[in-house]
Amino acid sequence: MADGTNTNVTCIHFVWNALQGNDDMNRKQFRALIALNAFLLIALAAVSLAPSVSAQAGSRARGQYGMISGLVQGSEVAAIYIVDASNQEMISLYWDRNRRGFTALGYRNLAEDAVVATGGGR
Repeated sequence: MADGTNTNVTCIHFVWNALQGNDDMNRKQFRALIALNAFLLIALAAVSLAPSVSAQAGSRARGQYGMISGLVQGSEVAAIYIVDASNQEMISLYWDRNRRGFTALGYRNLAEDAVVATGGGR
């Protein structure tokens, strides 16, 4: 606690001396700090007030994900099925021990599958 208090007192003493003009070096440092703070405030305002830009041409909804594991038919490996409910998409992945990473099994667009399943795709 004492260290924080000493630091605060030192800062207050530095600002007081700079404002009073007691030390030429402190006055120069104080002006430099004021200029730096003004620049940072302008930069913060520019970033905050700038219009947001999307990196993708088409807008994509933020995903709501669900994940479940299950066996793959005709194989002894288990897969992870990840469903994005907002965008109606699903991917399946499995862990490849040789590569030490996930490998994609497949991708499905659930919205297109629903159209085909209801006969709308014929």
